[in-house]
Amino acid sequence: MPTTTADPATATATSRPTRRHRVLAAALALAGAAALAACGGSGEREAAGPPAPSNPAAFTWEHPTRAPASWHTRALPSGQASLAYPRTWRLIRTDPGTVTAAMRSNGAITGYLNITPQGGEETLANWPSFRPAHNLDEGDRDLVPLASTSGLRFTDGHGSCVKDSYSTSTDRRYTEIACIVRGEAATTVIVAAATPGRWPRLSPTLERAISSFDASAKTD
Repeated sequence: MPTTTADPATATATSRPTRRHRVLAAALALAGAAALAACGGSGEREAAGPPAPSNPAAFTWEHPTRAPASWHTRALPSGQASLAYPRTWRLIRTDPGTVTAAMRSNGAITGYLNITPQGGEETLANWPSFRPAHNLDEGDRDLVPLASTSGLRFTDGHGSCVKDSYSTSTDRRYTEIACIVRGEAATTVIVAAATPGRWPRLSPTLERAISSFDASAKTD
């Protein structure tokens, strides 16, 4: 389903858009950082996860904007949405039907971006509980729900976001922002993640990628 979490350390790099990942809920950096991919699974189990506390102030950076002209874009195989990512980042192999881009340092994924179509029981309303529970269901540990909010505006859509941190099965720690966005044609999950050491430097880029997320398909 569309909200998978994968360990970025196990993602396979490729020069072409791949079938992607498992979102790391820390997709962020996730793919290499925790393959934040998006989704799903046992709805009943995930519905009982620890909710992220409501804190709209943590998402004041979110407002519809254009991606920098130098960035690349890649559409989902379904053609229902597209991801914009920095030119220096590379597409990596993750779950089928998704798009994931990552930044690596010494071979390890330190930053991660992923988009995945909605495919399970995740909704804009249950996202604060669903996302943390999904990450736990994917095997992440020491999860700390940090903040959540709803009613955010995106280009061609609106959505809900969660911020949390966790350790993957390979003991890599990530901080992630995961949003579910409802567009005119479809609902998509976008995950942005990074290791704690890289978060201060990468978070503006990750936030820009989320703010410029387009719920319609484009590619370059």
